[in-house]
Amino acid sequence: MTVKFTPDNMISYYKKPGLFYLLSTILPWTFWFAAGYISHLPSDSDQNMNIAITLALVGLVSPMIVAFLLMNRNPDLRNDFYQRLFNFRSINPWYIFLTCFIMLASITGAMAISLLFGYSSDQFVITGHFTFTSGVLPVWFLLIIAPIFEELAWHSYGTDCLRNKLNLFYTSIIFGAYWAIWHIPLSTIKDYYQANLVESGWIYSLNFMVSIIPYVLIMNWLYYKAKRNILLPIIFHITAVYFNEIFATHPDSKIIQTILLLFLAGYLTIKDRKFFFSKDLSLINN
Repeated sequence: MTVKFTPDNMISYYKKPGLFYLLSTILPWTFWFAAGYISHLPSDSDQNMNIAITLALVGLVSPMIVAFLLMNRNPDLRNDFYQRLFNFRSINPWYIFLTCFIMLASITGAMAISLLFGYSSDQFVITGHFTFTSGVLPVWFLLIIAPIFEELAWHSYGTDCLRNKLNLFYTSIIFGAYWAIWHIPLSTIKDYYQANLVESGWIYSLNFMVSIIPYVLIMNWLYYKAKRNILLPIIFHITAVYFNEIFATHPDSKIIQTILLLFLAGYLTIKDRKFFFSKDLSLINN
């Protein structure tokens, strides 16, 4: 008898979370700690930085390669991946709209609230420069390519292999905590975003890690509401990093943004309680 694969029974084939997350930690961290060491060498700093960024990119792409290798062993997983990557016809346009504008609304809303506490309206200026460097690569290019590489790992294999075992809430909480820790070695790379964040103060590093939890809850809600379409998390991720970079945002406004995202994630979790807390995989078809 031929089995008709649907989104809910396909998720049951994503069943190697231990192997995926082990390799997706060891490989990036190896390259990132090496990049951090090289970036701080005193001689020929420009060349060292270019080598460091190259190693950082290799580390960044490695979870995607792990995901592709795991999917490549099963032709049904390969077909599932291609269908989810290019299928937009079954998606409610409302989720596409939210994907494109939630992060813009959150950062501009946070800056607007900060005005009530005496912060400058100059935050709304589009600066034309960025808060970190990326060697020979333009920063704008890195802000686009990094989310693509990451989400082609996290939402091709990584999220579904957790959702196969857990409900959506615990899937998101566990992945959010993992993803926050996953970024830590990037703070060793000179002038990189995470390194500059550490130098700006512990409260801002902590805010970055906390912000990932509501961010992932919202992103995964969109992902499963959109029938596991992979492009939506990519777009959502790009808007998150891009809109948080283009404005002259005060770091304290990003703390307000985290609070706004926590409220939104809490609202969605309560409003769509069954979607978040049931282990029934068929819910993603509704």
